[in-house]
Amino acid sequence: MDLGIKNKTAIVTGGSRGVGKEIALTLANEGANVVVTYQSNREKADEVVKAIEATGQKGLAIHANLANADDAVSIISQSIKAFGTLDILVNNAAIWPTGYVKSIKLEDWNTTLDVNLTSVFLTSQAFLNHCLEIEQPGEILNITSQAAFHGSTTGHSHYAASKAGMIAFTKSMAREHAKDGIRVNNLALGIVETDMIREKLEKDASYYVNRIPLGRVAQPGDIADIAAFLVSKRAGYITGATIDATGGMLMR
Repeated sequence: MDLGIKNKTAIVTGGSRGVGKEIALTLANEGANVVVTYQSNREKADEVVKAIEATGQKGLAIHANLANADDAVSIISQSIKAFGTLDILVNNAAIWPTGYVKSIKLEDWNTTLDVNLTSVFLTSQAFLNHCLEIEQPGEILNITSQAAFHGSTTGHSHYAASKAGMIAFTKSMAREHAKDGIRVNNLALGIVETDMIREKLEKDASYYVNRIPLGRVAQPGDIADIAAFLVSKRAGYITGATIDATGGMLMR
């Protein structure tokens, strides 16, 4: 099935590893040129770019600390400068710090919201204005979490709050810009086997698997396939939605 994203240009924040990496490679395999951002590991980002280029598409890695407002805006302008335009924005980058409410430091709270929510506002605003300026449609996909609905019992309330804010912001963007042909959606994840959680899975896999009706932890590729569909013309009648990709944990 042709997704209709051939020769489109996409940017995937946090695209050097995990879910972001798989989304970037899936988009490239569907014919898109892809920019990935990374914060600390240039080598991994370069490996992703090489894999993108191996599909015959163009790739680019941009260093960015998304807790920094200037960096969040700059990744959009750098991508446009490199490729001439941008068609797809996937806000995937996030941090998952641990700390119970009684002991979370304000600095940690602010950093979590800066990376997980404020950067989404800044990148989306820059992307929207680019699309509006050249009068082209656009696709924004924000990667959120089941924690936005369920909250956290394991010391991640600041993460849950940031992801809940993303959902309301996505709906607002979608309402404001549907008339401009700009679609904005969320993809809510459950438990995905990535570096972020692999150590916990190795210690007590049954604790996590037993919470998933489908009986298995998601692989990054499971998520990437859904993400590619949501930013494609095949999903052209979906906007303002939060798609459940939790293996049944959420069921909403």
